[in-house]
Amino acid sequence: MAHKFEIYKDKAGEFRVRFKYNSEVIFSTEGYASKSGAKDAIESIKKYVGAAEVVEAE
Repeated sequence: MAHKFEIYKDKAGEFRVRFKYNSEVIFSTEGYASKSGAKDAIESIKKYVGAAEVVEAE
């Protein structure tokens, strides 16, 4: 699979999610206190990303 979500624990002990495409990190999230919080973030991204507005910064 060319793309995937990865849950990992950072140096501060928080769980983070990074999205990878062809082994390149496209984005990563804020830290979450629990792995279930990170999993909830993934589900939220999957649910709402299709409806996200595209805005050009000035």
